[in-house]
Amino acid sequence: MDLPGEIAAMRAGVGDPGALVGELRRTAVLVPTVGEDQLMSGVFGGVRWIFAFTDEGALGRFAVLRGGDPGRPWEYAAVLGARLLDAVVPAQEEPTGVAVDVADEDSSMLFPPVVGIVPDRVAVDAGEWGAA
Repeated sequence: MDLPGEIAAMRAGVGDPGALVGELRRTAVLVPTVGEDQLMSGVFGGVRWIFAFTDEGALGRFAVLRGGDPGRPWEYAAVLGARLLDAVVPAQEEPTGVAVDVADEDSSMLFPPVVGIVPDRVAVDAGEWGAA
């Protein structure tokens, strides 16, 4: 099953959390960029959330909600989910998770910085953030 399918199954209450995280890890998601090398993110609930999208349509809906011109393309990077979780998240200076397809109310999914999703050393429930 692809990432949108795993998200739909989880939202329907029949998904497997391990399969969902595994599918994110195997999927190249689209992450809008700010400047040359910075990935777009936002802060909510004390967590920095990196915005990631399963396709250009989902990214486009997000751009419009953020006040972007629907005819103007947004710059983005295609990033393997495993790289986001294993390299990008640990490099941040604060608890960081991944928010997938956040402009789509019925198909969005948050991957918080907890054990089983991000490396233990940066998980809020076990690592350096959890120890604070």
